[in-house]
Amino acid sequence: MVQGEWDSDQWTGEDPGKQGQVRWPPEWFARLQGVFEQSGAAQAIDTLINELRAAEDFTNLFYALLLRKRWEMGVSPFPTGPSTELPPETHEEYEQAIRQAGREVGQALLQRRRFTQAWAFYHMLDELEPLRTALEAYTPAEEEDIGPLIEIAWHQRVLPRKGFDWVLDRHGVCSAITLVSSTDFRNDLALRDYCIGRLVRVVHQQLTERLRADIRERGWGDVPENLSIPTLMTRYPELMAGENYHIDVSHLSSVVQMSIHLPAGQENTLAQELCQYGQRLAPVLQGRHEPPFEEGYSDYLAYLEAIGGQQVEMHLQRFWAKAEREAAQGSTYAAQVLVNLLVRIGREAEALTAAQRFLLRDDEQHLFCPGVYELGRRLRNYRVIAEAAAARGDPVAFLAALLSNQHQ
Repeated sequence: MVQGEWDSDQWTGEDPGKQGQVRWPPEWFARLQGVFEQSGAAQAIDTLINELRAAEDFTNLFYALLLRKRWEMGVSPFPTGPSTELPPETHEEYEQAIRQAGREVGQALLQRRRFTQAWAFYHMLDELEPLRTALEAYTPAEEEDIGPLIEIAWHQRVLPRKGFDWVLDRHGVCSAITLVSSTDFRNDLALRDYCIGRLVRVVHQQLTERLRADIRERGWGDVPENLSIPTLMTRYPELMAGENYHIDVSHLSSVVQMSIHLPAGQENTLAQELCQYGQRLAPVLQGRHEPPFEEGYSDYLAYLEAIGGQQVEMHLQRFWAKAEREAAQGSTYAAQVLVNLLVRIGREAEALTAAQRFLLRDDEQHLFCPGVYELGRRLRNYRVIAEAAAARGDPVAFLAALLSNQHQ
């Protein structure tokens, strides 16, 4: 055996593929000391690095690479020491060494599908693209615990769409609904729409398949593939007799409620079909809903149709009436829903009118829709802002509006 080299069988301990930790036996340290004493520091460092690579002890490998750099620079060899102990002129060089070591170790971990450990290094470097690429291309085995993958992809926001897909495809609709319901999407509305859109498609597909299966089981023959859910219910009204249902009604209700965030398009249309199915359910299965959606699936359908450009004026009248009624009872929630609807269909001037009528004195920080100030700024209508500021007793906004109006 060549001096300073030995078999990788010399290490024992935990499976590094699972824990990333290796327990080195006492004799291993004695042999490393022998290399140091007989062949010098450089050979001992190289031996350590080679053995750590062979054992796939990547955390220690990272620090060993830094140890070598610090030794070469002639500073304290402790790789976990503070950077302040290094001479200022070495900081940039040592920073590059950290990056090089982190990339080497991170890549080695990715090649072995040890994503959790790899994330720690790429997160430290603020270089997440290699991890994103690896996760995007990865298909976990059926028996694999994907909890760590979901933690990295979704909760650490490395690849949230993939993380959501794993939750939905592996754990099902219920878990996916819970995930979406508990997430603050204010800084990523595109992600919200992606998640809700996938839920709508999956629930729509499940419902369609179960309706077709029910038809076959009743002996009514095969069903053409292109028939929509409303068409199936019209052709086979017995499907909805009594208290029949074909999908978890709580899932249906939750997904429909989420779907009002979707823009016009295919998923909006599929969500409308889910509403039309919900309307046919027995009243006891439709659940209770709060204003302005107290009529349940009928109200959600009206909202979705308005977003989709269908019977817009009729549906706007519906939600104006709800806003008026709720405002008379001291609630502005329905009015905020109305304002959001008007903004989403491109009627910001009407949204401002609604905000003036119902939300004039409301603190806009507590609204979930644009208020008078925001809509006034968008439309450059500073007179309206000044009026609202006076009504609210807000002298700063009042004068700001006057100044802005003067310089238009």
